[in-house]
Amino acid sequence: MDPVRNPYAPGAGQRPPELAGRGRELDVFDIVLERIARGRPERSLMLTGLRGVGKTVLLNTLRSQAINRLWGSGKIEARPDQSLRRPVAAALHMAVRELAPRHRAPDRIDAFLGVLKAFAQRSVPTVRAGSAPKLRDRWQPGIDVPAASGRADSGDIEIDLVELFSDAAAVASDVGTGIAVFIDEMQDLGPEDVSALCAACHELSQIGAPLIVVGAGLPHLPAVLSAAKSYSERLFRYQRIDRLDRIAADQALCAPAEREEVEYEQKALDLLYEKSGGYPYFVQAYGKATWDHAPRSPITAADVRVAAPEAEAELAVGFFGSRFERATPAEREYMRAMATLSLVEGEAGGVVRDDMDAAVPTAEIARALSRKPASLSPARDALIKKGLIYSGERGTVAFTVPHFGRYLRTQPA
Repeated sequence: MDPVRNPYAPGAGQRPPELAGRGRELDVFDIVLERIARGRPERSLMLTGLRGVGKTVLLNTLRSQAINRLWGSGKIEARPDQSLRRPVAAALHMAVRELAPRHRAPDRIDAFLGVLKAFAQRSVPTVRAGSAPKLRDRWQPGIDVPAASGRADSGDIEIDLVELFSDAAAVASDVGTGIAVFIDEMQDLGPEDVSALCAACHELSQIGAPLIVVGAGLPHLPAVLSAAKSYSERLFRYQRIDRLDRIAADQALCAPAEREEVEYEQKALDLLYEKSGGYPYFVQAYGKATWDHAPRSPITAADVRVAAPEAEAELAVGFFGSRFERATPAEREYMRAMATLSLVEGEAGGVVRDDMDAAVPTAEIARALSRKPASLSPARDALIKKGLIYSGERGTVAFTVPHFGRYLRTQPA
């Protein structure tokens, strides 16, 4: 097998050669775009799921759909240490620049850019205690028009974002199209920014403005939004992005191989699904390693067995290990307890299921470590902030990374 022709792509946010199992999500977004184009009311969209299920890939694909319909678009990645103001200003600047050549009134574009510049310049630079902001900390968004006054510049992110989104939607309406803002890692937004985003989307939905937000985040993103605004449960359309079913996983492997005139034996596909669990990132990782080790077509189960250790070693370093290294000893102890508790025992005491991706009660973790629950709160909270675990419902935690429990049980204490 020629490694140069290897079609698989196990990369962060890298589109696989065959986007299998996501047809429903693409169809739903097409309907959303068409409804908005016809002036129908529609909700913004939130994609949630564990790491490695392809949220970023899907987000980029949805953006391509919007661009193909001549919508203005911009994408940002939220960071816990950064205010929403700067990146959302950059995203809307990009979106409106895409619409500007089709707008018949350049003055309207300049007026919006003046509002956008005023919004961006209200960003407060992060400086160390006891030091004054430097000139380089004053962000300039590269907009040639003067900043407007009295619109989206109050300094209150909720007020300003509502006004900015409304003005951007008005520009899109002028050219008979819409604007879509794509936000990855949305669970990392600060509480004030989440609240502002919900308020802006609420205002847009009430007036039927052609601007939507498409967010992607970990499974607890709905809880983050609900904590900011109680009406967020009805404000967004939520779509859970999960592992691929067997048919889709086989398609993700077989379709690219067939284009290279390579086939798989059925037992090889059986073993690849068992190893990958249907998670898109793992499907690509095992597929790539198997291709490189297989001597010829068709690819056999023996080829998969030979290649699996290499795929697992790569995942251990790049996918699991990099995250494990970020944890302190106390945090690692907490996660190891989670991993142990995910082993479900039968009546005879034997392990009957490795429920490695299920939620674990925090009370059981404390009991397993012979500690009081309150004493473990710092470790739990730090792991949540680092994006290693999440709390989908009160009193439970789960890993954000699939198969992380299995990995932890292979690591020395």
